[in-house]
Amino acid sequence: MGAAGYGKGKSGSGPGGILSGLAVALGCVLFLGGFAWGAVVYRPYTVPTTSMTPTIDAGDRVLAQRIDSDDVRRGDVVVFKDETWANAPIIKRVVAVGGDTVSCCRDGRLEVNGEEIDEPYLPGDTATGFNDFPEVTVPKGRLFLLGDERTGSVDSTAHLADAANGTVSRGAVQARVDAVVWPMDGMLTAPTGFEELGDLSSPGPLRTITAMVIAGAVLVLGGAAYGSLAQRARASRSRTRTESAGAR
Repeated sequence: MGAAGYGKGKSGSGPGGILSGLAVALGCVLFLGGFAWGAVVYRPYTVPTTSMTPTIDAGDRVLAQRIDSDDVRRGDVVVFKDETWANAPIIKRVVAVGGDTVSCCRDGRLEVNGEEIDEPYLPGDTATGFNDFPEVTVPKGRLFLLGDERTGSVDSTAHLADAANGTVSRGAVQARVDAVVWPMDGMLTAPTGFEELGDLSSPGPLRTITAMVIAGAVLVLGGAAYGSLAQRARASRSRTRTESAGAR
C-alpha cells in the first residue's frame, strides 16, 4: 500500500506539473541569462550636465555598450575619458573621425568632408546657429566630438588651441550609449545625417536582452501560476473521485 501510495504521488504531478516546472526553469535561464549578458556588455552612467540636451538631459541614467575603439562611427554618442578635458568620463557625439575635415557653419549646418549634415536631434533654438569654428582636419586615430547642446557644450571646439586641435584619441573611448533608461526614453535615434559619409553603428543587443528578461519573468510567473492551478485541479478531481466512490 505504501508503494502504491508513492506511485500515486509521483504520477499526481501530471503533465501540468511537468510543464509548469519546465516553464519556470526556462524562465529562470532567460531571466538570469539576460541580466548576466547585460552586465557583461553594458555599463551604466549618470550624465551630470546638459551638454547633450535634448538627447540626454542632466541626471539621466544611460546604458552604454562596451565597444572596441575601432568600432566607433560618425554620429555615435560615446563615453570617453581624456585627462586634458576632465578627470572623469565624458559623453559627447562623434561628428568626425581620422582623415575627415569638419567645420561649422555653412547654411547653419555642420559640414564634414564637404557634406552638410542634417542633425534633427539638436535643440530647436540652436539647430541653425551654432558657434562657428574653422575647418579642422582630424588626425588618424583620433575623433572630433561635439555636444548636442552646441551653444553650451565644452567639447572639441573648446579645445581647438590644444596640440591635437580639440581631437580625442580613439583609445579614450570606453563605450557607446545605446539608450536612456531613466527616465525611460528608450533607444537613441539613429544619426541618419551621417549615412552618406559611411556606415552607421548597428544597435547593440539591448532590445534582445530586454526581451529575454521580460520573457523569463513571464515564464516564471506564468509557470508558477499554472502549476498552482493544475495542482488545485488535480486535488479537486481527486476529491470528486473519492466522494463518488464513497457514494457507491
